[in-house]
Amino acid sequence: MTTVVRRDFRSIPHRDASATWSAIVDLLTAGGDAAKRSELQAVAGVACSVIADQGPRESPIVATCDGPRTRIYCSYDDDGLDDSNSNEAKLGFDALKGDWQVSLPVAEEDLAWVQSAFKKHSTRIVARDKNEGIAVEKEEQAVASNSMTLDVEGFWKS
Repeated sequence: MTTVVRRDFRSIPHRDASATWSAIVDLLTAGGDAAKRSELQAVAGVACSVIADQGPRESPIVATCDGPRTRIYCSYDDDGLDDSNSNEAKLGFDALKGDWQVSLPVAEEDLAWVQSAFKKHSTRIVARDKNEGIAVEKEEQAVASNSMTLDVEGFWKS
């Protein structure tokens, strides 16, 4: 089972989409890797559009790597003003260690153009339909559904 860490960022109106993305990049690149930071900053315009459209309200931005998975949600409107709804604490691990990817949730009607825009800058930063899970989650659900269950009634009948 994969370890998952959650962070909740206060977004619009507490901070604009650009400041929200900058804070998320700071969280993910706390390890100090300039190349990773540069790669994330290269998609800032598109990522800000996703944040402004409130994609990460219900469906998180997900960073996967060789370590724990990081899920990042954004709060908006009155929730964005309430500090008690946030958790922007630094991570105790490198969120982009090894083979990493950052997946942003996007409305279905915007998915094609956002994916195309991301591909111009990175293969590690991707967009997914915000109403769908990410591939890793689907695989884990499939494994969990294939787990063995005990038929207690059948066992006692034997």
